[in-house]
Amino acid sequence: MSLPTPLTLSGAPGSPYTKKMLAVLRYRRIPYKVLWGIDHGDSDLPKPKVQLLPTFYLPNASGDVEAVVDSSPLIRRFEDEFDGRSIIPPDPALAFLDHLLEDYGDEWLTKAMFHYRWHYDADIEQAGDVLPRWRGITASESDIAAAKKFFSERQISRLYVVGSNDTTAPIIEASYKRFLDIFQTHLQQAPFLLGDRPASCDFAVYGQLTQLTHFDPTPSRVTLQQAPRVYAWVDLLEDLSGLEPADDQWAGRTQVKQMLQPLFAEMGRTFVPVMLANLRALSESEDMVHATVDGADWVQQPFPYQGKCVQWLRDAYQGLSEDDRAYVDDVLAGTGCEPLLAG
Repeated sequence: MSLPTPLTLSGAPGSPYTKKMLAVLRYRRIPYKVLWGIDHGDSDLPKPKVQLLPTFYLPNASGDVEAVVDSSPLIRRFEDEFDGRSIIPPDPALAFLDHLLEDYGDEWLTKAMFHYRWHYDADIEQAGDVLPRWRGITASESDIAAAKKFFSERQISRLYVVGSNDTTAPIIEASYKRFLDIFQTHLQQAPFLLGDRPASCDFAVYGQLTQLTHFDPTPSRVTLQQAPRVYAWVDLLEDLSGLEPADDQWAGRTQVKQMLQPLFAEMGRTFVPVMLANLRALSESEDMVHATVDGADWVQQPFPYQGKCVQWLRDAYQGLSEDDRAYVDDVLAGTGCEPLLAG
């Protein structure tokens, strides 16, 4: 172990990625301290190049503290830095599928989270009332009112970032409801996506669901009505520090294929065509992303980070052995996910 503990991070309760990483730290029993609502303008801590939450403050190769964001690379860094209770399967093929599922949680389910929060009046009102208070619990009511107006208007204006608009709203909501059905069925077979112990993809899905199921009123109501098992799962994932994982609790390859093909088919139906259209728009320097999802138009502005995600997935896929790639190909065959790895 080379990183000093406790790890220091700043975050917010309304950030799904903060929730994701806190759950990872609890499960892996990595000591940490969290700073809620930090203002880098009033802090001696370094400011991240990109304002994302959570932000970890970690020593670089020179020993200087730097602000580090992006949950997926951090998870893999912590795998190297801290022993035991791994959340990356030891089977390289399953580790790749875990990576693919983690991206689905981080890059697709987040569209539902952001959409529901800033699309419906009740959700906008609740977020506007609570989120500013998380940043300053002792702030005056006049300051809160001003922050509510500023923050709500800014977030609503940024719906384009995740592709939420009047055209795509029905696609996002239908996809979320199908996900609930698929995941509820999965949870009758195994408590986690890859068996009887959690993987990084579980924490990615959990992070988005903390907001969809337990904070924002519209998707919370949908989840309770349609998939109470999923709602309950989110509570259990919050703190898995008491779970004692064993090596034989990862699902076998045959079981993974049987359990996860419905979810991969949902990903191929929605996540994949949008990610590929985004990549195409970036490569051709287009101003808008155009895709067809379920026979309907998907339109949004290009998102450069998600273009990088596709390339990282393709690099990881090419890094597999021939036998491992053959297994991945077999699992994904007919799901619609194949084109994501074809570049």
